[in-house]
Amino acid sequence: MSRLGSLPLFSHSLLLFLLSLLFLLSSSSSASSGSGSRFRHLDDGYEKGSVLVAPLEARRHLADVTTGNTSLVLAAQRTRRRDPTDDFKRYTGGWNISNTHYWASVGFAAAPFFVIAVAWFVIFGLCLSFICLCYCCCRREPYGYSRTCYALSLIFLILFTISAIVGCIVLYTGQGKFHLSTSDTLNFVVNQADTTSESLRNVSDYLATAKQIGVDSNFLPPSLQSNIDAVEGKINSSAATLSSKTMKNSKNIQDGLDSMRFSLIVLAAIMLFLVFLGFLFSVLGLQCLVYFLVILGWILVTGTFILRGVFLLLHNVVADTCVAMDEWVQNPTAHTALDDIIPCVDNATAQETLLRTKDVTYQLANVVNVVITNVSNVNVPPVAGRLFINQSGPSVPTLCNPYNADLTNRQCASGEVDFMNATQVWKNYTCQVSSTGICTTPGRLTPSFYNQMVNAVNVSYGLYHYVSGSISACC
Repeated sequence: MSRLGSLPLFSHSLLLFLLSLLFLLSSSSSASSGSGSRFRHLDDGYEKGSVLVAPLEARRHLADVTTGNTSLVLAAQRTRRRDPTDDFKRYTGGWNISNTHYWASVGFAAAPFFVIAVAWFVIFGLCLSFICLCYCCCRREPYGYSRTCYALSLIFLILFTISAIVGCIVLYTGQGKFHLSTSDTLNFVVNQADTTSESLRNVSDYLATAKQIGVDSNFLPPSLQSNIDAVEGKINSSAATLSSKTMKNSKNIQDGLDSMRFSLIVLAAIMLFLVFLGFLFSVLGLQCLVYFLVILGWILVTGTFILRGVFLLLHNVVADTCVAMDEWVQNPTAHTALDDIIPCVDNATAQETLLRTKDVTYQLANVVNVVITNVSNVNVPPVAGRLFINQSGPSVPTLCNPYNADLTNRQCASGEVDFMNATQVWKNYTCQVSSTGICTTPGRLTPSFYNQMVNAVNVSYGLYHYVSGSISACC
């Protein structure tokens, strides 16, 4: 067996043990933060832990902007921490990643580990200096060690090396879980923005289609078509701004997460490499190299304490973000700090979009009902020209218009059909036609009229659906 110096061997073994313990603590922190922040996509929403979060389409209501938007402090209770930059008062600004006081309060919660890092660096540095001073000034004759001392030193070296290797492995897997959880949280936010942007574009498409809808040559009024053109440009501009700004912000955040992940992987690889070097140098009795690794390990342990503090800081931020996400989804129209990541549709555009979609829905329903009332349900003589289609049989029920003339909500009257069942009910009133478009069987709707009415109902329902449940406006 090679001659082993007990001081470098034991010091290096102790450092390996500390490194492995600290890596285990750090990676367990990252794993715990990841387990509390995972979002899983479902067909009808998102599941965070055991909480089912409804999708944005079911929660964001454009109609809410008519009551005015309010400001909401996200995760207010959870983020009440001491703020060292404000005379150690309680921080009350809630979750806000653009607020320096928020980061100061979160960092202060992790301050003990940074203090420990400084204390470790200073105290162990003084101890190393004292040992070196004693070695240089009080030289002694070399003496041998018993086999028991050699055996114990080797056993401790092997155990601490294995422990350090396990710590590096756990750090690697832990950073993977942490990166996955934070990425899932970010993807959840981006998905909400994408849903909003898609909803805006869908509304724009429905409005564009509405201009082409006509029943028996009856179309929307020209003034309304001009208003549609104006609001379409604003909607498309808002959707483009929402998508571009959200993608830019998410890319910056993702780049930061990727950089952190790369740093942790490199750190784990370096530590694993140093573990093998330390074990090899100790077994071969290369005391100078072991001393060098002791000094390097002293610095790395300091960095590990700092890393533990950073993990605790990030754990708090991710947990705050989860609480903030839940509150934001429950209050989607409120003005929050999340607006820095997901820009809002300005209130003027939201109000105008709301007005135009209601107006188009009202006018399309009127167009359909005018044809039903003045053409389909009237028994006109053949001399009436194009109004005569040889209509006969029971009267066709009119379409329920969800709005009054002043665009306030309206209840359906008895005998009316709504958007959901209109096409099925009207199908029973269609007739077979001749080559000239005249009914040859009982009925009051020709296939051509029926198809035109179905198209109008589909567009009306689409606009009504998005007005009542999809367009967002929070500024």
